[in-house]
Formats: sequence, C-alpha cells, structure tokens
Amino acid sequence: MKMNLIFSGGGTGGHIYPALTLLNTVKEKNPDANFLYVGTEQGLESDIVPKAGIKFSALNLEGGFERHFTLENIHRAANALMSVRQAFKIIEKFKPAAVVGTGGYVCGPILLAASLSKIPTLIQEQNAIAGITNKILSKFVSKIAVGTEAALKYFPQEKTVYTGNPIRKEVLAASREDGLKKFAFAPDKPVILISGGSRGARSINLAMIDVLKKAAENPSAQFLHVTGKAEFESVTEKLKEVGLNTENLPDHIKVVPYLYDMPQAMAMADLAVFRAGATGIAELTARGVPAILIPFPFAAENHQEHNARALSEVGAARLILNKDLNSEILSGNIEELLKNPEELKKMAAASKSLGKPDAAEKISEMILSLAKK
Repeated sequence: MKMNLIFSGGGTGGHIYPALTLLNTVKEKNPDANFLYVGTEQGLESDIVPKAGIKFSALNLEGGFERHFTLENIHRAANALMSVRQAFKIIEKFKPAAVVGTGGYVCGPILLAASLSKIPTLIQEQNAIAGITNKILSKFVSKIAVGTEAALKYFPQEKTVYTGNPIRKEVLAASREDGLKKFAFAPDKPVILISGGSRGARSINLAMIDVLKKAAENPSAQFLHVTGKAEFESVTEKLKEVGLNTENLPDHIKVVPYLYDMPQAMAMADLAVFRAGATGIAELTARGVPAILIPFPFAAENHQEHNARALSEVGAARLILNKDLNSEILSGNIEELLKNPEELKKMAAASKSLGKPDAAEKISEMILSLAKK
C-alpha cells in the first residue's frame, strides 16, 4: 500500500536508532511506503540517516529548553515557533499518512504541526522517566508507546500502550557461537562485555584499568572492553602505565574503540558492564544478559538511574552509582558474580522476563493502523 510516513528523533543515538528500527520494520511490512526523516543539522541524525539511504530533511532548530527560566529560553521559544512554520511546510509538501517521533526536541515542531493538521501521530518513549518534549506532545498525539511500565504514569491512559523498546533484528539473530568466532574467544570461559556507549564512559574506562591488569594475570574469564572512540587513546596510555600494551594483549582480553558488531558481542556475553541507556537495556533484556549498570549521572531528569533501578529491583542487574564507582568496587562485583553461576543464572532469567523482543513489531503495527485511518 502506497503511503508517506515521517519519522523524527534526534540528538543522540538513543533517539535515532529506535526510529530507524521502527522505520525498517514498517518498510518490511509495507515495501511500497515512502519515508522522510526529520531532524536537525546539529544532531547525529544528519550523518546517520542519509548514510542509511533515507531521505532527510532538517529543521532550523537550535536546542531544547532549559528546565528553568533563562533569557536563552526566550530566544529558543522564538526559534521553535519558526521551526513549527517550517514543519507545516514539510507536512504540506510530503503529505504523510502518519508521523512518528522517538524523542529529542526536534520531535516537537513536526509532531505538533502534524497533530494540528489532523494527521495521525505516535510518540515512542524509551525511558522510565518521560522526556519533557514527549510529556508536552502527549496532549496532542494520537498514540503513545512506552518502553517501560514505569513510564505509563506520565501519559494519558486511554492512548498509551506498554510495548517495550524497539531493538534491531540483528540483536536477536546473533548466536553465542557467532560472537565467540568473531572475537576469537574460547567457548569454555565466561565473557564480560564492557561498554559505555558510542562516545564511551570515562568513569567506567578508568575503573577498568586495574580490572584488566588483574585479569591479565588470570585467564579464567574473557574481557571485551569497548572504550568509545574519544576515549581509546587515553585508555591505551593508562594501560601502558600498568604494563599492558593494547597491541599485544593476552588472548582473553580485547580492548577496542568501537564495535560495529555489538549484536554478536551481546550474544556471547555472560555479563555486561553498561551505562543505563534505554536502547542498551532493551537489547540486554531481549537477550537475557545479566548486567552491572552504572548510570550516566547527568542524563536528563536522571532517567538512567531510574532505568537501572527498574532492573536492579527485580534482580536482573546490579546497580553502581557513578559517584561510588572505582576499580575495587567494579572488580569485586565482577568476581563475586563469576564465582556464583547460580546468581548469574537467576539474573539472566530476571533480565529475560523484562525483555520485549517483539516491541518493534507491535509498534510498527500501531503505526500502520494509524496511517490506514
């Protein structure tokens, strides 16, 4: 069925990748659909989306609002009004059957313009605490899909559905064997995957230096540490200071700046050390991977801590606050869990119980249903 659909989500990968996952799932269900992605020139979407072969249109939007009154907010309010006018022009020209937003301030103008034009709209909220843009938009949009039960209370009950967060199909398709082969790890030893996201997490990287130093002397477990591109050089230098050369590490330790093969890495992981972004958590729980979560302390409204607590409260993860993190605490938690396979097994089951591997399917059906109306 021929139809035009607009997707929007911007600023960080946590908003962009769920949008792309949904877009691709809708495309599989309806190959005749045409897509337009609306973002900003400043956000990562301006690079990621065109590379994915999707038509991209940018709004002239400078940023979201501060959470308290500032003169800058007055300027941004005027800028936002101008971008709503721009959004109306995009709507008028592209004539979408539905508009979908996955978060970030860029969603505001395009979803508001669509709602006021009587076009069906859907927002997808990934976090346990709803973002300010989505809270405002919830009064206008047709449907809301939330990634966690905790987020239900922020939105009108009659149009909100708990679906889970959309994850890439590759995450579910990868096998442990694929991962072990890809990273040349032994099948009879546990694998610990460490990642602070695409940009890296300095506090996690610093804590891992002594963890890896100890691990180098004890090959009973295998470590894949993803530092983030910006942090790799610094980590390399610090490892050299403790006698480890990243170009000549023991076979059971690998340190890399970035992973294009995260699905395979997750598939082989017996334990993950992660931040607590919604997309990462969705992928871990879909696969049932036990985790040690260290939330980014400066996330909007501290939503990463709330995301992490949702897992720790049901026994799917251990929570270490960023302010409490050091090598000793991280090493102690890793060692304790590796010595207790029964606890890891329980954590894996608890994690799996939270997973929503069919979230993208459910949300894409909601989008197509709205579009057909």
